[in-house]
This record gives sequence, structure tokens and C-alpha cells, in this order.
Amino acid sequence: MTMKKKYQGVVVPLVTPLTEAYRLDVAAVEKMVSNLHTSEAMPFILGTTGEATSLPMSVKKAYVNEAAKLKSTGRQSADTILYAGISANCLEESVEFANYCFDSGVDAVAATLPCYYVLSEGQMKRYFEQLADQLNGPMIIYNIFATTRMSIPIPVIDELSHHPNIVGVKDSERSMDRLTESVALWANRPDFSHFMGWAARSAHAMLAGSDGLVPSTGNLFPAIYRDMLKAVQNGDEEKAFSCQNQSDVFGHLYQSGRTLGESLWALKVLMQEYGLCGTTMMPPLQPQSEQEETTLKTDLAELLAKEEIQI
Repeated sequence: MTMKKKYQGVVVPLVTPLTEAYRLDVAAVEKMVSNLHTSEAMPFILGTTGEATSLPMSVKKAYVNEAAKLKSTGRQSADTILYAGISANCLEESVEFANYCFDSGVDAVAATLPCYYVLSEGQMKRYFEQLADQLNGPMIIYNIFATTRMSIPIPVIDELSHHPNIVGVKDSERSMDRLTESVALWANRPDFSHFMGWAARSAHAMLAGSDGLVPSTGNLFPAIYRDMLKAVQNGDEEKAFSCQNQSDVFGHLYQSGRTLGESLWALKVLMQEYGLCGTTMMPPLQPQSEQEETTLKTDLAELLAKEEIQI
């Protein structure tokens, strides 16, 4: 983190809280946003952690409206930026939803590649250009090989970084080479931001010059990443890596040995322990066994005692 930019800091990819009838749990949204506010973190709704590809448009729009309302009524700090995912396999659907988001009060949107066809580098570039050309606000490119099965090459992102509506990249690909190349290109670009989506290298990224973090564990413990960010700003590497260790420990608790979808359920189980949201998942994702849920809660209690963290 080498300069002040509009798009930077801790951005938490929120889960989507659902009722048993698969509607948005509005009360839970308020609790989750309040949890972020106390730790100076910003919300990113309708991303991978938010089960966005499984949600009907009615739930997506309800989430956008509720998050925007909380922002407009002062439930977040004045400089909070509200991010929303607009990824879809249909260009027109992404454009329409993105502009709905902007009209409703979202500040910036994020988009992955469509994930049905394998795309050439030229097709990737043209897709994002066609998308950005039609938006009424700023967009962040979201590179996530784990779900799209495609890696957007750094040179393609760099070319796109000069589009007036493209303001940053969230990179969740697990590659230190990509990180090194990215910060070398964009750390000193006031008009383009790099967000690290690989939680296990959060401290490394920030110390190297990345502009922000997008950690799913921030749903439960956003203060870890606030403290990490402040440590980096103060040049305290030891503290930054201490926060990284805490991030790793809690991330391992709900992610290790699970598929991505299973880990999202496990994260909701942990959040339920603190009254933040329920555990309902949108199909095709499903809950795991009661025994697994009990084990998760027991392991969380033991870790909290050991790490001396409070929510």
C-alpha cells in the first residue's frame, strides 16, 4: 500500500444470509454490515462467498437495495464504498444488473469472466471492454481461476486498466509471480487498484504494495484485517504477519478439507454462533451433517480461547 487511492483497504466478500424460504434475511444483513463498520471494513455483496451464481434476481436486487439503504442512512462511515458482483454468462444480464446497482446506490461493481466457454486472450479483453463500455459507473475485474477455470493474463488486465470505467482488479489466483508482477505495474498507479483475493498471502501482498484485501474470514473477524492494514501502514511487519497467522488459523477452520461450497456453509455455521446470520444455503449448495456442525462450533470455541479474539 504505497499511496492513497479511492479503491483500497479491507473489502469483505459478504455471505448472503437467507431465510429457510430462500429469501434475503434483511435483519442479518444489518448485523453483518454493522460488524464490518466496527472494524472499518467495507462490504462486497454478491461475490463468490455470497453464492451469487445460485441466487435468483429477486434476492440479488433485495440485497443491493438493503445494503445501499444501510449505507445511505449512515449505518456505515461516510467514506465507505459499497461493492457488488455482477458476474453472469450473459453480457446483457451483467450490464442490466450493473446499472441497476449503480442506480440503487452501489459505488463500484466487480465482474469475472463468463465461465462456460474457454476464451482466448483476445476474447477476454473484448468481453471486458464491451461490458465496461455500457456501464454507468466503475468496474473491477475479478480474476478467479477456481471458478472460471481461466486465468486472465496480466498483460490483458494492464491493457484494460486504461479503460475509463475499469478501476481495479481483484486477483484470487494463487500465484506469487502474479502478485509481484501486478504490484510492479499498478502500485503507483493512482487510477488503478490491486486487491488481493488470496487470503493466505494477505500480509505479503500489502507489504509488497497491493492496495487492498478481500478476505472471506472478514465475515467473522474483520478486525484481523483492520489490524493487519494498520500494521502495514506503520511498517510493523511482525504485527502484520501475526495477523496473517490468525487469518490462516481461522480460514483453515472452515476451509480445510472442504470444497468451496462446503466451506461457505461452514462459514455460515461459525457466523451463526455470533448471531450474524443463519446457515441456510441456496441450492445446489447444501448443509453438511449435524455432527460436522457441532465439531465446527467446538473447534471455534477452542481457537477463540487460544487466540484471544473476540467478535
